[in-house]
This record gives sequence, structure tokens and C-alpha cells, in this order.
Amino acid sequence: MLVFYFFAAIVIWLGILSLRGGIRFAQYVRREAVRPLPEFTPFASVIAPCRGLDQGLRENVTALCNQSYPAYEIIFVTDKVEDSSLSVIEQVKSCDGSSKGSVRVIVAGEATDSGQKVHNLRVAAEEIAPHSEVLVFVDSDACPHKNWLRLLVAPLHDERLGAATGYRWFIPVTGGFASHLCSVWNASIASALGEQRDKNFCWGGSTAIRRKTFEKLQIRHRWSGTVSDDFTMTRVLREANLPIYFVPTCLVPSLEDCSFRELLEFTTRQLKITRVYAPHLWKSVLLGSLLFSFVFFGGIALVVARALLGMTFVWPLALLCIIFALGTAKATVRWRTVSILLAEYRAEMSSGLPAHLLFWPLASVLYLYNALAAAFSRRIKWRGITYELKSPNEAVIISRES
Repeated sequence: MLVFYFFAAIVIWLGILSLRGGIRFAQYVRREAVRPLPEFTPFASVIAPCRGLDQGLRENVTALCNQSYPAYEIIFVTDKVEDSSLSVIEQVKSCDGSSKGSVRVIVAGEATDSGQKVHNLRVAAEEIAPHSEVLVFVDSDACPHKNWLRLLVAPLHDERLGAATGYRWFIPVTGGFASHLCSVWNASIASALGEQRDKNFCWGGSTAIRRKTFEKLQIRHRWSGTVSDDFTMTRVLREANLPIYFVPTCLVPSLEDCSFRELLEFTTRQLKITRVYAPHLWKSVLLGSLLFSFVFFGGIALVVARALLGMTFVWPLALLCIIFALGTAKATVRWRTVSILLAEYRAEMSSGLPAHLLFWPLASVLYLYNALAAAFSRRIKWRGITYELKSPNEAVIISRES
């Protein structure tokens, strides 16, 4: 019992710190949401790597083509001319006469010594317009609002910044346990971003960087041999002591569902990549999720066992209630904050609120599974391609699906 009380006290303390972090995240978002934007809208090159048909791809492409931005180009890049995403892109190009951005499609060919996404980005970065001043990277499964590009680029008026970044929020389309758990799992990462620019990270699905910064730091070259574009860019910017600005109004929704198999594949891939590119974060996830799972679920077993034996269980139950209340409080603060940013999706988000309030302990168990899986394997499958992550600078392609 004393061992349980000791570790429960640690989990409660960590829960208080986590709740404080959630409150700081909410305060930062509210301040940034009303901050006046600087008038900085240089010509921008938006690079969108594609592979296969994402859910809502047509809507996502249409949103990119109709940004409220004076002048920009969109470069869609894939690995082969037969890719199914290209037909959707061509349809949007031909049907949407209101498009405000020029659209190009580049076929980068198959990667041989890096991740396919990274290979696509490296090829596209060589093809941007000569007069482009800003590079913007976006994922094909993100659905940005019309002011996304303007808001993401605006902070770069301060040349002391390394990059500006947003993040994603998964919104299940039809629901389902796995889809909601995926949203809860991802949500904890979103609230890790905030005011501390030296601790922020770039998310490859919504990042802007000045062209001269990109070229000065040789990011295209540093991507060679890697699988993770965003971890690599984050590391390069930190080495150069250039801060990363989190733009909460560029939190983009990803409207999609997933099966339980897809959930495990996605979440485990993220932790395997984290183990290779940021091992200190992987260790934190492993230890934190292990501690929580031991105390919370072990505590439930303890309460049940003592109840069956006719022994008192008031104190362990009280501690479990405190732990659950702290986690639910943070989930509530985070959800209310994000619902302000994604007001047009309020109905869809409301249907997912019960999952955010109730599933977060299960997300911790999922993190533990992901971290343990990453301890024993560096092999990942991403968009039909299987990689072996040898090191942060070496990825071996094992196989490709046709």
C-alpha cells in the first residue's frame, strides 16, 4: 500500500503540473487569437506532398487553392504519375475557376535513400518560383481555413524567428472507438505547443519558413537520408538557436476515421520515429505512461481486490478520483480552447467531447504500448512503404506496395 501511495502522489503532482500547462496553453491561445497581424504577405510557395487518396482530399485541395493571400503558388508533389491523388488535384484545378493560387504538379520519382515524403519535399524545394520568399509545407490530409496561409506567414516578418508552425486536430467523420481514441491520443501533443518558442517544434503539416533561412541552414541537404521532415527541421533550427513560433489560429482539422489496426499503425509509427529522432522524448513518454498505467489501472485492481476481501478502500479510491479529475479537467480546458479555434466544426467536435473526457486514461495505455513497441523495433510502414530507421540520417526502404 505504501508503494501505491508513494507513486500515486507522484502521479497527482504530475497531473497538477499538466493541468497548469493546459491552462497556460489556453491563455496563450486566447491572447494570440486577438493579436493584430503584421502586414507581411510576400510571395509564398506552398508545397504539398501527396500519396494516395486521403479522406476529404478534394476539400483539402480546394481549401489550399482558395487562400486569402495576395500571391502564392501551390506545388503538389508525388512519387509517380499513376498516383490516385493526381486525378483529384487535376479535377479541382479545372473546375475551380476562383483559385487564387497558381497550381503545379511535380512527379518526384521513387525515393531510394530517404523517406518518400522527404524525397518529395527535397525535389519540390528545388522547383519553387525564383521570386518566392517563403516556403510553406502542408500535409494533404489537412483542411486549412481560408486565412491559414496569411496567419502562418505573418509572424515571419520578424527575421529573428526560425519558423512558424501550426498543428492538427483529428475530428472523426462517422465516429467509432478507434477514431475517437486517435483524436484523444493526438490532442495531448497539440497542447504541448505554446509560448515557449525554444521548446516548440515544427509540424510538417503546417510550417512556414523564410527561403533565406531554409537555404542558409541547408535544410534541404540536412533532410537527405531522413524520414522525418519536421523532427529534422526542428533540430536544425535549435542548433542555430532560432525560435519556433506556434500559431494557434493555424491549428488545422483533419477529418478522417481509422480502424483499430490503422490507429495502432499510426500511433506506433509516431513513437518509433520519436525514438530515433528525439530519444529523450521517447524516454519521457515511456516512463510517464508506465507510471500512470501502474498507478491508475493498478489502483483500480487494488480497490476491487480490497472491496472483494471486505477491506477498506476509501483512500486508494479517493486518490484515483483525484487523478481522474485532474486529467479530465485538462481535457476540458484543452477541448474548450480548441473549439474556439475550430468554431465552424463545433458540432463535430461536440460529438467527440465525451471521448476526450473519458478516454484519456486509455490514450496513456496506448502511449505505453507505442513506446514499448518502439523499444524493440525501428521498422515502420508509412503510406504503403516499409522503412527500417537505422539512424536519424539513414533510412532503408524494405518494401513498397504497388
